[in-house]
Amino acid sequence: MAFLEVTGLDKSYRAGTETIRVLRGLDLTVDEGEMVAVVGASGVGKSTLLHVLGGLDVVDAGRITMGGTDLTALDDAARVAFRNAAVGFVFQFHHLLPEFSAVENAEMPMRIARRTPAEARRRATDLLERVGLGDRLTHRPGMLSGGEQQRVAVARALVMQPALLLADEPTGDLDEHTADALHALLRDIHAERRLTSVIATHNPRLAAACDRILRLEDGRLHPASGVRRPASGTA
Repeated sequence: MAFLEVTGLDKSYRAGTETIRVLRGLDLTVDEGEMVAVVGASGVGKSTLLHVLGGLDVVDAGRITMGGTDLTALDDAARVAFRNAAVGFVFQFHHLLPEFSAVENAEMPMRIARRTPAEARRRATDLLERVGLGDRLTHRPGMLSGGEQQRVAVARALVMQPALLLADEPTGDLDEHTADALHALLRDIHAERRLTSVIATHNPRLAAACDRILRLEDGRLHPASGVRRPASGTA
C-alpha cells in the first residue's frame, strides 16, 4: 500500500537574477515499509527533495500526501506539528546542539513534543545503545568523533518512532564497519515498526541495501540499477 505519494513537484530558487529550477514535475510513490535510495550527482537536488518531502521547505507546485495527509495543504503551524510527530530527519551535517550531551540531543524531539522526561530519556538511551554509543551518553558533541555525532543524529531522528525517515548521506562520516552496522540497524527497525524511508546517498553499499534505487536527474526521478529486496528483508 502506498504511504508516500508525490505528484508534479516543482521547486525553484532565485540566485540573483537567475531562477534555478531544481525539481521539475517530479513524481514518486513509496509503499509503507519500503526503503528507497535516491542517488545522483552532487548538487542535483537530493537534499532539496528530502526537505520538501518532510515539510522543511514548501514547493512551488505539486502535491505531497503522507499516510493520507496532504502536506502541501497544511499551514505552517500544522506542518511543523505533523513533521515533529511523523517524520525523522538525518541531515548531511549533524546539527547537534553543542551545549547538550548525546542523550540530551537524542531526546530533544520528545522534549519538544512535551513527552515525559522519563520516557524521553528511556527511548534516547535505548537508541544510543543500539547504535553503539551506550558509553557516550553524557559526552557533548565536541567530545565525539564525526561518526559518533552522526550516530547521535540517527538516534535523534528515530526517537519519536516516526512513520517516515528521511536521511541525507547518513553514513557519510562512518567507517565501513560502522556504516554496515547502521544499515543493519535501519533494516531491523524497518522490520519492527514498518518504518518507511527515503535515503539520499552516494554510498553504493547503502543504496544496494535498500528495496529500490532511484536516480535524480534533470529534476525528476528515474529507475536506477539495483534489485528489489524481498519483503522479508532476506538477501
